[in-house]
Amino acid sequence: MFVSFFPQPKLFFTSAALWSLAGILFWFFGGQELGAHVGFPLAAAGAPPILGIPIFWSPPFLWFYIYFAVMLAAFYLFWRFYAPHPWQNWSILVSAFILFSTYISVQLNVALNTWRGPFFDLFQKALTTPGAVSASELYSLFWIYALIGFMFISLYVVTRFIVSHYIFRWRTAMNEFYVQNWSRLRHIEGASQRVQEDTMRFSTTMELLGVAFADSVLTLIAFLPVLDALSTHITELPLIGSIPHSLVIAALLWSAFGTLLLAVAGIKLPGMEFRNQRVEAAYRKELVYGEDDTNRATPPTLAELFQNVRRTYFRYYFHYAYFNIFRAGFGQADAIFSSVILIPTIAAGKITLGIWQQISTAFGQVSDSFQYLVNAWPTIVELISIYKRLRAFEATLHGEPLPDLDQRYLARQAAAEDPV
Repeated sequence: MFVSFFPQPKLFFTSAALWSLAGILFWFFGGQELGAHVGFPLAAAGAPPILGIPIFWSPPFLWFYIYFAVMLAAFYLFWRFYAPHPWQNWSILVSAFILFSTYISVQLNVALNTWRGPFFDLFQKALTTPGAVSASELYSLFWIYALIGFMFISLYVVTRFIVSHYIFRWRTAMNEFYVQNWSRLRHIEGASQRVQEDTMRFSTTMELLGVAFADSVLTLIAFLPVLDALSTHITELPLIGSIPHSLVIAALLWSAFGTLLLAVAGIKLPGMEFRNQRVEAAYRKELVYGEDDTNRATPPTLAELFQNVRRTYFRYYFHYAYFNIFRAGFGQADAIFSSVILIPTIAAGKITLGIWQQISTAFGQVSDSFQYLVNAWPTIVELISIYKRLRAFEATLHGEPLPDLDQRYLARQAAAEDPV
């Protein structure tokens, strides 16, 4: 699953994580200031924020692009000479591009949140003081919004195009790897489906979860300082009172509660999804045999196999039902949570409409990032099921025991073929 596309996967991902962490820490503890010494100064203290897309070619951002390119080049060159791999341009360079585009998307959200403050303050002023705001002032801020949206759309289209090719390259790598070892894999139940379908589903799902995880981490990096700065406007929280870093603490506790709640509620789903795939594969395989052998796929056999499908799915539907109760309930509560904790501050008249909009957006971004497992849990369930199916291939190629379900399947096949 990984060795076909990444060089020495365990060491590769470990080194990638450590190198990324080192790069992030150095950036925040000296890297940004280093740019000021080479002609890319930081914004002056107290300077008004840059509204709209000009922020992306400001000196601090230009320095970040250079910094990112240097860190990437060092990592790529190390792996190019240490462990050359036929797919390393895609697995390293294109992976880096996806991370970079994700970071820019997050920064577009930050730019949009920065825009909300002056726009909604101006909006509030126009409603409360007739004639104090001209139409041209409002139009100019809408134009800034439109440019941010255009940049977001352009980035999205380009990124999705690249990601589509990235996914297919990963599938191609896995397909070539398994086809080369087909003689050792063909006896495994559903081997053809695992090569033809599961490789595509695995690469697609891994990309979705990987990008979502990177987006969550980068969103936290970008929005936590924003949310912490906005906490100075909060007078107190309900039931708790006044505490420092109030919004950050509230987002962390609420997200931890949601993650734990949904993880416990959905703990049985991955195994059940895997069993769904197994009984479907057994039913499908008997039908395929019946196309060429009149002694196979008899009505009693098909009825028994389909009964297994029915029983497994009905059990799955029951467990997913109570999981959805918790997920939907938490989602409804999450939609109003940030507004509820602001009630004492709103009642005291301590914030403007613009500040409220910025807090709501920043809190939602941080909360969603902390709730990565909550949002991704159905996809994680699907990935674990696919992984378990492909894991039988890995076990065979490495001379390891097959998973229990595969061993039971082979035992049933041997018993069915035994003439005694």
